[in-house]
Amino acid sequence: MKDKVVIIGAGFVGSTTAYAIMNWGLASEIVLIDLNQEKAEGEAMDLNHGTAFVKPVKIKSGDYQECRDARIVIITAGANQKPGETRLDLVKKNTEVFKRIVPEIIRYTDETILLVVTNPVDILTYVTLRLSGLPVNRVLGSGTVLDTSRFRYLLSEHCGVNPRNIHAYIIGEHGDSEVAAWSLTNVAGVPFARYCVVCGKECGSEDFKEEIEEKVENAAYEIIEKKGATYYAVGLAVARIVESIFRDEHTILTVSTILEGQYGLKNIALSLPCIVGANGIEKVLTLELAQEEEKALKESAGLLKEVIKGLNI
Repeated sequence: MKDKVVIIGAGFVGSTTAYAIMNWGLASEIVLIDLNQEKAEGEAMDLNHGTAFVKPVKIKSGDYQECRDARIVIITAGANQKPGETRLDLVKKNTEVFKRIVPEIIRYTDETILLVVTNPVDILTYVTLRLSGLPVNRVLGSGTVLDTSRFRYLLSEHCGVNPRNIHAYIIGEHGDSEVAAWSLTNVAGVPFARYCVVCGKECGSEDFKEEIEEKVENAAYEIIEKKGATYYAVGLAVARIVESIFRDEHTILTVSTILEGQYGLKNIALSLPCIVGANGIEKVLTLELAQEEEKALKESAGLLKEVIKGLNI
């Protein structure tokens, strides 16, 4: 299979993801599929007009037959989150959308990796696994890769350190029950609690931590309120996942994956640090969490399980 990406959904997130993948020179071919064929054609045309400035890539619109030889199929289609809505409010609408999309993909290929971006991403990752019948490692969601980036950015701004030197994870749901894993957070290899002494900016207090967590959790709501949708950062986050798969990087990313006993959790999709490579999820890391973090992770899983019970899949 060649380095071909099919993106289902040519809205803000889908088209921005295509732009990021094109800009980074990751794929030899990018195909956009959308119910609104003219929209997909227009986005492909616009992207093609910039191909003189990037590595060679073929970009076009198409239909589900294009999935046949795609290494990765990215699903961004579905109802968008509106001001005042939570990600979980979208669950029934987008589950019905996925009941139409996923069988169409599998009709043409059972060898691809499915990458879910549509919200609520954790539940829809679980739905996609159930509908597709693919191996667990080849169905993953964008999860909290974006939340983790927001977390690292906020810490970098406070500490005056490049975000690439901050190692930190948001785990659990990509949503209101997400968990900041402070016990795993470090700056240049120094545990965050100890780095605060070096930082000298009083960042070790519980009030500071709560403030950072609230900013991460509410970031999407604030952006949606101000401009209607989020798409730049999530497009880059998805491109980063694609890069790790295509280049077999074995990068640790907090993608959403089906748990098989980690932290005593099963039959649910949540975000945990995972090694991501050519086969999708190579390994889910079960790292030692603080007691309160593990408790919050299990509460997050319990919330999502209750939602799944109400779905007809």
